[in-house]
Amino acid sequence: MSTADAEAGRAPSALRLLKANGPLRALFTARVVSYAGDSLSLVALMLHVANTTGQGLAVALLLLVGDFIPSLLGPVTGALSDRFDLRRVMIVCEMVQGGLMLAIALVLPPLPLLLALVGVRAIAGQVFQPASRSAIPAMVGERDLETANSSIGFGSNCAEAFGPLVAAALLPFIGVQGVLLADAGTFLLSAVVLLATKPMPPAGDPDAEHSGLLSSAKVGLGYILRTRAVRIISLGFCAVVLFNGVDDVALVLLAKDTLRSGDSSVGLLLGAVGIGLLVGYALLTRYSGKLALPTLLVAGFLVSSAGNFLTGLAWSVAAAFTVQAVRGLGIAGMDVASSTMLQRMVPAGMLGRVFGNLYGAIGVAAAVSYVAGGLLLDATNAPVTLMIAGGGGVLFTLVVAFSLPKALRKYTNAETGPNQRNRPETVGLPEVPAMHTHTGPGSSVELDSPVEHPPQSSREHREDPQSDRPPPS
Repeated sequence: MSTADAEAGRAPSALRLLKANGPLRALFTARVVSYAGDSLSLVALMLHVANTTGQGLAVALLLLVGDFIPSLLGPVTGALSDRFDLRRVMIVCEMVQGGLMLAIALVLPPLPLLLALVGVRAIAGQVFQPASRSAIPAMVGERDLETANSSIGFGSNCAEAFGPLVAAALLPFIGVQGVLLADAGTFLLSAVVLLATKPMPPAGDPDAEHSGLLSSAKVGLGYILRTRAVRIISLGFCAVVLFNGVDDVALVLLAKDTLRSGDSSVGLLLGAVGIGLLVGYALLTRYSGKLALPTLLVAGFLVSSAGNFLTGLAWSVAAAFTVQAVRGLGIAGMDVASSTMLQRMVPAGMLGRVFGNLYGAIGVAAAVSYVAGGLLLDATNAPVTLMIAGGGGVLFTLVVAFSLPKALRKYTNAETGPNQRNRPETVGLPEVPAMHTHTGPGSSVELDSPVEHPPQSSREHREDPQSDRPPPS
């Protein structure tokens, strides 16, 4: 951290943090490279399946095995992160994905085998996701969590946004197989880059390692159900996705049927959220440390839901584009706020399971939203569907807004109380820093890091004197 930043008592900028922190820079690079490869291969596989089968159902099955099926394994994939060294988990996941993509590129198997290989690759990606989120608190101090999460979110979404454009440019020259080989190369490059991170051994109870993987997954689910603040954050996120996930389908019909516009307008509307996401993450890398995280979370839920409601009232493509771009800001806010809050609240030995369950539940919620939203679209129209979706998200946002502050205060009191060590949530788990809340006239509950005591980590390498991250402020 620079002297000026340390004296001002604030987190360094994203560029300074990435420049000074080698392990975080390696994780950032690996995520960007890997996500760019994912975008390349998705375009190539969809084109390959569509051209070889000529069936829309085959393309839908490809998306289903790539997104929905791995989500069902969220509790188990998260348990792997808590059981093994995070660095090893991430490297193995990238190598497995690279090997499977290499096999797909070389053979281009028939549809049943292709779907099986894509499904296994997606499961490896599902394991990687909670592991990478759990690794961030082991790389940076608490004060830098918002900046780290925002930076990685910005880089990953940039890769996802520009990946299809790169695929479109490469396909005429190297074909489907060439693009798939390039994706395999990105996974292997990501694994090599992750070697620059330090070992991050499991932080859970050593006795728990002798229990089965399913038992560990069950413990993770129990922790979420017991811990009210974590439960509200997770359920609130899933509820917003459940209502609003249908917008991708509804926007197509809104542009073509309601606004009587062409295919280019469809692409414009679908890309608006991505633009808003990039702007949102860019802003959060600079200003997220100045915002109360619960406020940012609720604002993100509200903006992302109200955006769809207002899109249903849009009178032109330009109006719908503007609202959807603003909606992207909200999605960035809810992602950064939820990740940072969970990283601060959840013990390190349970963090992988919490993220695994959260992302798995989000995937299931999105799939249900596609199905239910599709039925609603057939029964009504795009504007009505968007208004119902956005209105439902707003209602659940209000529930979170009223219930989360009380849950956070209760959680903090339990953390700092005399019986903290005997609480069911923390039995057999390492100590974590207490989460401080501030309340006052006109202010919401705010999370921040302890001032008088440096953040404690149950990942041993965080206290390694050779670590190249900036000293805690």
